[in-house]
Amino acid sequence: MVTMALDLTADLAATRLLAVIRGADTAAAVATGTTLLDEGVRIVEVALTTPGALDAIEAIRAAAPDNCLVGAGTVLTTAAVADVAAAGAQFVVTPAVVDSIAEAARRGLPVAAGALTPTEAYTAVRLGAAAVKLFPASLGGPAYLKALRDPFPDIPFVAVGGVGLAELPAYLTAGAIAVGVGGPLVGDAASGGDLAALRTRARAYLAAVGAGAGS
Repeated sequence: MVTMALDLTADLAATRLLAVIRGADTAAAVATGTTLLDEGVRIVEVALTTPGALDAIEAIRAAAPDNCLVGAGTVLTTAAVADVAAAGAQFVVTPAVVDSIAEAARRGLPVAAGALTPTEAYTAVRLGAAAVKLFPASLGGPAYLKALRDPFPDIPFVAVGGVGLAELPAYLTAGAIAVGVGGPLVGDAASGGDLAALRTRARAYLAAVGAGAGS
């Protein structure tokens, strides 16, 4: 169990980018995931609010290269943990401190748990989270992340929510091990939008996190 959790944290720290797929169409979500992986994004999350999310996770996982991770997002309950595990999800992401954290950790599924306050961040780790998803990061910005890290230097934070290309470098400089990006990266691709435009955005984000690797 510990090894799996450490792998997620290490992979996030190495790649610095988590792509968040939240759409309105199962096939489009699958196409989005496979396109992102094809462009070199190594860690993708499919939100359970996407229609047919479990099928999408299974299909993307089947197509994913060995060095990639496919996970499930917006996982709120213990029942949902069982569902995403059965679909082949390799990690779990939550929007808040919820029941699924402890259940996923019990099953050996690493968790990036949503938190905003110091108490929530500390609680998430106590429940077994491998990383803390600072959400919504845009509420306090990079300065808030830096302040939060001062008392918790050992908690791996992933900044999620409103992280555009312009904001990304500041979050890495403030100490985020990675950023999680949905709309600014995925756009409307997961609802049937232009995959060529998605490829262009993916390349821009990969270049940005690569440039920020030495921050």
